[in-house]
Amino acid sequence: MSAGLDRAHVQRAFGRAAASYAEHAALQAEVGERLRERLELALDFAPRRVLDVGCGPGAGQALRQRYGEAQVIALDLALPMLKWGSVKRRSASLSGDVPYPNPANDAPESDSDPLFLVCADAQALPLADASVDLVHSNLCLQWCEDPGLAIAEFRRVLRPGGVLLFSTFGPDTLRELRAAFAEVDDQPHVSRFIDMHDIGDALLVTGFRDPVLEREDFILTYADAATLMHELRAIGATNADTRRQRSLTGRGRLQRVGAAYERFRRDGALPATYEVVYAHAFAPEPGQPRRTPQGDVASFPIERLRGSRRR
Repeated sequence: MSAGLDRAHVQRAFGRAAASYAEHAALQAEVGERLRERLELALDFAPRRVLDVGCGPGAGQALRQRYGEAQVIALDLALPMLKWGSVKRRSASLSGDVPYPNPANDAPESDSDPLFLVCADAQALPLADASVDLVHSNLCLQWCEDPGLAIAEFRRVLRPGGVLLFSTFGPDTLRELRAAFAEVDDQPHVSRFIDMHDIGDALLVTGFRDPVLEREDFILTYADAATLMHELRAIGATNADTRRQRSLTGRGRLQRVGAAYERFRRDGALPATYEVVYAHAFAPEPGQPRRTPQGDVASFPIERLRGSRRR
C-alpha cells in the first residue's frame, strides 16, 4: 500500500517546521482532541505503556496527562520536533505549568520514568514485540511511504488485546489546491493520501480485531492561496510525492495557481477541504499471522506449542 512519498523529504520538511508547527497546526490539534475522545468509551482502560507515533512537538503531553501512571513513549521521525518539544516541556516544567518529572533531561533516568523521546520511523519501530498497551497516532500515517507496513508495526508492538487509535488524511484532502495546480501543469504538487477502504483492508490483513473507521470533513478558509501554502510549509506539510518537480516553483506559476484557485471562492474566502479518517481496533490474541517485510509470521506461546504435540 505505497503512498509514493519521499521519506527523506518528509523528515526534512517536518524538521524545518518544528518551531512554527504548534502556532499553525490548529486543525491537527482539533483532530487530536476528537481522536482521543474515543478513549472515553473505555473508562476502565488503564494502559501501562503508551506509544504516541508522530508526536510532533507535543511529545505525548495529552496522553501523559490522561494516563498519569503510564509510561509514554513519544516518537517522531523528525529529531527537531522532539528537541523543540523537549525545550517547551522543560520550560513549562520549570514554571510549574506541567507536572513532568525530569525537567532537566531529554531522556528518563530509569525504566519507571513516565516519558521517553524516541526519534524513529513508524515503519520500523525500535520496540519489542507485544510491549505496548496503546498505540496512538494523530495525522501521521499519511506521511509514511507504506502505511500498511506502519500498521503492521503497530500490530507487532501491541500486546494481545491492546488498542490502536489513529487518524489520517484521506484522498479528498486539499482537493481544491490539487485542482488549481492541475490547471497550470501536469506535475504532482500535492501529496497523495490513502483511501479509507484501503486502510480498513490493511487493518484486516494485518490481523486487527473489530476495526471501526469513521470519516469527517473539515473546511478551513483562507484569504488567498498564498496564505494556505504558507501555512502548509509552516507545519511541514509540503509536497513529498516522489514524482514531484525538484526545482523551485516560479513566481509566475504560483500566481497562475492562485488565479485558478479563485473559482472556489465562496463568501469572500477560499476553502481548503481536509478529509479526516479516524480508526480504532484491537490487537488479536497470539496465533494470528502478522505481516512483516519477509512475509506473514504467526507466533504462539511456548506452552501452546508444547500442548499441541502428539503423544
